[in-house]
Amino acid sequence: MAYNVLIVDDSPGMRKVIKKMLGQSGFVTEQCLEAGDGLEALTVLEKERVDIVFTDINMPNMNGEELMERISVTPDYQHLLVLVVSTDRSEERMQRMMALGAKGYVTKPFVPRTLGYALTKMTARCA
Repeated sequence: MAYNVLIVDDSPGMRKVIKKMLGQSGFVTEQCLEAGDGLEALTVLEKERVDIVFTDINMPNMNGEELMERISVTPDYQHLLVLVVSTDRSEERMQRMMALGAKGYVTKPFVPRTLGYALTKMTARCA
């Protein structure tokens, strides 16, 4: 199955890296969309069909935790699989993101195999 993916990160370079690593991991995407922060992500989610969201935590305007809070209370977004991709290794932050509905958490830096494993685990568990 091919997935529509939204990559949310304030760094254009990191969005490019995640997109490239998705391909290297063997994960099949139909469409790969991008947003620079949580506000942009909500705009994309209103207009496009998205299956999986990759989100950073520390971003301007609306951070990843605020984005997760909005996703968690919006009925139209309940189907989304969210994978947090962040440099934040705080156990408290990880638990908070998971409590808000994130299905996985990958810390930066990472290799394609790590990303692929997290996606496979997340999609299998939520199938």
